[in-house]
Amino acid sequence: MTPLPAALGGSELVAWRLDLAIHGQSWDSGEGAYLAGGRWNGAGGRAVYCSLDPSTTVLEAAVHRGFTVLDTTPHVLTSLTVTDPARVFVVQPDDVPNRNWLTPSAPSAGQQAFGDKLLDTHDFIVLPSVVSDRSWNLMFRPDRGRGGYALRRQEQFALDPRLHPPRPQSPRR
Repeated sequence: MTPLPAALGGSELVAWRLDLAIHGQSWDSGEGAYLAGGRWNGAGGRAVYCSLDPSTTVLEAAVHRGFTVLDTTPHVLTSLTVTDPARVFVVQPDDVPNRNWLTPSAPSAGQQAFGDKLLDTHDFIVLPSVVSDRSWNLMFRPDRGRGGYALRRQEQFALDPRLHPPRPQSPRR
């Protein structure tokens, strides 16, 4: 169950990510971002991308892999707790130099450089999600974040099958 927010009695800052099951044990390595870069980091720099709620992490994974892959390939849902919220830097939408960086599009070199600078400066960064513009993502470099987060739980993920329905078939003659 998703922890309640602090205003409703919760006390933890929890983040979530969804990985292919074969990468579940290395969820916090930043390897994918290292190899390919990401929205907020250039290739060659490690970054771990998470969301502050499980629904957004599913959408973030679906925008990159598609619902077919989420439905047919084993995935693991990971939750972690940021143990010292004082180490978190929040980027508000108005703090982003180019508002188009918060729209669905390929990242620019300037966007990746902006994110790399944030990752070099702060242990944990919360940014607006692009796929769900009322949601938040959390990212961190594994080396900077070390000691500032703890694995809460990993569990097998199962997509709601309604998100990958069968294709209608034409009538047979």
